[in-house]
This record gives sequence, structure tokens and C-alpha cells, in this order.
Amino acid sequence: MSLSDLNLLVVLAQEANMRKAAERLFVSQPALSQRLQSIEKQWGVKLFIRTQKGLLLTPSGEIIVSYANEMLEKQERVYEEIHELESTVHGTLKIACASIVGQNWLPKVLKHFVSEYPNAKISLITGWSSEILKSLYEGEVHIGIIRGNTDWKGEKFHLFEDSLYLVDREIQKVEEVMETDRPFIQFKSDSNYYQEIQNWWHRQFQTVPKRTIVVDQIETCKQMTYNGIGYAILPAITLSGAEKNVFKIPLMDERNQPIKRDTWLLGYESVFQLRQVNAFLKTIKEFIEKQPE
Repeated sequence: MSLSDLNLLVVLAQEANMRKAAERLFVSQPALSQRLQSIEKQWGVKLFIRTQKGLLLTPSGEIIVSYANEMLEKQERVYEEIHELESTVHGTLKIACASIVGQNWLPKVLKHFVSEYPNAKISLITGWSSEILKSLYEGEVHIGIIRGNTDWKGEKFHLFEDSLYLVDREIQKVEEVMETDRPFIQFKSDSNYYQEIQNWWHRQFQTVPKRTIVVDQIETCKQMTYNGIGYAILPAITLSGAEKNVFKIPLMDERNQPIKRDTWLLGYESVFQLRQVNAFLKTIKEFIEKQPE
């Protein structure tokens, strides 16, 4: 039955009078009678008995009117829930984020987001930027946060840029790199970042490092460097500024300008129609505006 048919039965049961029910439903008595007959035919039973005092529900009618009341109550609850969804942010926000950003920058943003929108849920996966793009293309996530530049054709928002530093406990000048026998500690990264470092190294030294150690995580690389095992090239996002007895030498390009890495938020235009995605973008913009220059 349609919702209007359910409502018709409830009104008839409440009024127990065809005339009064027709007035409440804004229809004529003949039209109401015809609709009732159609509903009874649909169920295959008599729902009301006409008497001189009005309408009486049959046992079958009592069951069906009870069902009609229940369905109309459920409908009202659904309307209320939908209205609440339209006025507040619900749903799951699906994010794929470059690991380095997920470890060092994103938690601060998410803290504001969950505080502002407690009814929203978050699904977060991290990985290399190439993996983030794959998740976006395959529709597994709403938005992706990547490092470096990309030819993304959808919506693209610049989040921040951070410089690259040569970090060590002993080396104070870039030229001293070729004088040490301690290893160059590298962490595995996507090809974009790796190539950027390789280009700088060959432009600076025209040779390869004397010794290298390759680790799988940037945090491992950082801790090994802080403990004096070797030197590393790390982005500013991983450096809190509280490091003691550590030298940080900015990497410069061929024009003697600091080498920086950009971080971008990507997504298809359609996903920003989702309230949780739009709210997250709003939170990010507010967070960035509050950051010191």
C-alpha cells in the first residue's frame, strides 16, 4: 500500500465515520468509499463494517490498521532522521593519506574535525602517494592526500609546503658529506620523492654516497639519524623543532632556492557534495588559516 492508503485507513479507524474521514482527507465520500473498496480488494478481506452509528473495524481490519499505524510511525522516524542528517554532519569520511602526512600533520586536523562533528565517522588508510592515487581512481576513498605534484584531473587543493633538510649529529655544512665515512640513511618512498633526492645529490656531488643504509620507515630513519648512526635527508614535516644536538641544513636547488615538497588534497568533484567531505575541507581550511606564517 502507498503511504496515502495507510493514512486513509488510520483516519477511517480514528473517525469511524465516512463523512468526517472524507473531510479530514479532503476528498469526497464517494471517492473515499471507492478507495476503501480498492484497498479491501487488494487485501482480499473486509476491513470495515458500516452501521447506523458509523464504521466498525473487522478483526482483519484491526490487524491491518495496526500495521498502517506502525508503518506511518516508522515513516515519521525516517523523516526525522533524514532531517537530522541534513542539518548535521553524519556518515563516514574515507581518507587515503600519504604516511608521512598521516603521522605528522593529519592527526592535528582530525582532532578539530571530530570535535566539531562528533556524529561523523572516519576511515583512514595510509601509504605511498602512488597507492593513494590508486585508491582514488578505484573509488575506494572519498579524498586523497598526497605528497609532490600530480596531473590529477579532479578537484585539487594545496595544503602546505615544507622544505627538505640534510639532518645529522656531526655534519654542519653540505660539503662535509663527502668527508664522512658514516652512511647515508634512506627510507623507502615513492619514485617521485626518491628521484627528487637523487637529482639533488648528483647535482651537488656528481657521485654516489660512500655508504648507504635503507630502512622501510621514515621514523626509523629519523631515529637512527638522531642517534648518530648516519645522516639523512628529511622533510620539515617530520622535524618538530625540539631536536637537540642535531644540525639541519636546507637543501637548495640549482637557483639556490630551498627545495620544498608540496602536499595536496585530491578528490572527484562529486564527492564534495557529501556533507562529511565538505565539512572536512572546511576544517582543513580553518586549520591552515590559524597556522603561523
